[in-house]
Amino acid sequence: MNIQNIIKTTFAATLAMTSLASCNDFLTITPSDKTVLEDYWKKEADVDEMVTGAYKSMIAEGLIERLIVWGEYRSDEVEKQQTYVNNDLENINAVNLLPGNGYNSWDALYKVINNCNIVLNHAPEVVNIDPDFTEGDLAVVRSQMLALRSLCYFYLVRTFRDVPYSTESFEHDDQTLTLPQSAPADVLTHCIDDLREAEKNAYRTGTFGSGNWKNTGIITRDAIQAMLADIYLWRASMTHSQADYQAASDYAAKCIASRVSSNNTESDGPATADTDNPYGLETAGNALYQIFGLGNDSRESILELQFDGDNNSNSAVCNYYYKFSGQTGNAHGRFMATQLYNSIDANANTENGQKMFATLDDYRFWNNIYNANNSDETQFDIRKMVDNSNTVVMPQTAGTGLSSSSLRSPSQFRQNWIIYRLTDVMLMKAEADVQLASGDDDKTTLRRAFDLVKAVNNRSLKSQSADSLDFSDFSGRDAMEQLVLAERGRELSFEGKRWYDLVRYCYRHMSGVDATRTLYDIDPAGASYPKLYDKMLKLILRKFTNGGDAVSYKMKNEAYLYFPISQTETKVNNLLHQNPVYVEDKSATKQ
Repeated sequence: MNIQNIIKTTFAATLAMTSLASCNDFLTITPSDKTVLEDYWKKEADVDEMVTGAYKSMIAEGLIERLIVWGEYRSDEVEKQQTYVNNDLENINAVNLLPGNGYNSWDALYKVINNCNIVLNHAPEVVNIDPDFTEGDLAVVRSQMLALRSLCYFYLVRTFRDVPYSTESFEHDDQTLTLPQSAPADVLTHCIDDLREAEKNAYRTGTFGSGNWKNTGIITRDAIQAMLADIYLWRASMTHSQADYQAASDYAAKCIASRVSSNNTESDGPATADTDNPYGLETAGNALYQIFGLGNDSRESILELQFDGDNNSNSAVCNYYYKFSGQTGNAHGRFMATQLYNSIDANANTENGQKMFATLDDYRFWNNIYNANNSDETQFDIRKMVDNSNTVVMPQTAGTGLSSSSLRSPSQFRQNWIIYRLTDVMLMKAEADVQLASGDDDKTTLRRAFDLVKAVNNRSLKSQSADSLDFSDFSGRDAMEQLVLAERGRELSFEGKRWYDLVRYCYRHMSGVDATRTLYDIDPAGASYPKLYDKMLKLILRKFTNGGDAVSYKMKNEAYLYFPISQTETKVNNLLHQNPVYVEDKSATKQ
């Protein structure tokens, strides 16, 4: 990465909270130089400032923007708004992934990583200087920074595959970082090892008391277990490791159990014995507002990046899902929901489905977007994370949903970005459990996965008796796998998950993948990578009204699942190898 830019902005542009007790009082950390460093790292407050500065760097507009583009745009559920002109997005959509494309930059993630490394490398010094900063305090700080660093590396692996890995901190202009890429298996193993250490000393859920933003605003043990489940699931999908699928299932189960226990200790939480809602999920009609409208106040939330609308604004979500700078009147976001949302399809839970939803009885069909059920439209304004009212569109059998002009009026964009929530983890466990089934006849394991999907699905139905999922309709492993994927699409739409879900699905049906070597080490010519799974491509192509065949032709092998490395990075680090299927000065054509 262009480390000179990173170290010059690590301190100067990092805003930190004066303490973990306040999310509104910010200060600017003094620019780093030798004199300042000699006077810094003397007391507990110095550590607190840099820890909270690391969290603050996670809400940079460019970082959230990339979580949206990387996690959503190449999938089947969003596309560029038709009148918005952006050559970089148009090239991504056409699989012309240019190394010069602005969305390839990974600087924002590496800035967070460097902030974490600075804390991890300097915080131990303070234990010997400030008696108020104990070994126990250090263990908690170390837990948070290891976890936050691992989360960033996980995003990088899922987006670029082969990335530089470093635990060194860069604080002086004369430092240079010239590292080669590491293979995904190596980076993910580092992340898993760090997270397993972090789990031991992490804050427990509810540590800060009911209603405190820190329960979801900083990394807890639940969040770490969710990350571990996610990373094990990704690695298992690449390597087809049953041990990793089991680990994913086990960590997801720990996280789920903790959330259920926490929910049942809260005054408004449902009893565990409530057979209709054993996980304590938000109720169907209130879920959209409780989870996304209030911020930090949902029983389902695990980890949210914090925005308050005054000191900071979630400009990325505003620009991509609501309206972008310079627009007036009834404007649109840069991204719109695709034609998958203009009607329902009884085959939605199968490989032949052409729509996202199988029934009009689903609250999410009506409330996640505006103007739902309009078969004449091919693009839809997104409502999730945009409309901060608690108005609920009731499931209906005719007509269309709420218009985008009627309630779209948030005055300050304080919308938190949710990294993990309970239903996400429940569906991770379901996905892992399907792969743990010994075959189509392993009804016990498949039923365990199905019950998790059904619990998520039931919560969103107006009439469970009429439209609830039936286990007998999903007779085997493949059918159950497709059900889990479809339910994740419905439940987690627009949350930065869909592309990564599709990549995992693809990997599970590919052979010859070698996660222990970089693409360049496998074949510098870019000619011999495993072919992509045709059913995954079929899902992606659902969003195209035309031009899908060209996209299918270009998506030839594993390397095309990933973005190229930014041209800026390959110029300053001669140890980096470009993804071999991309060339530096042309579109995404094989070298």
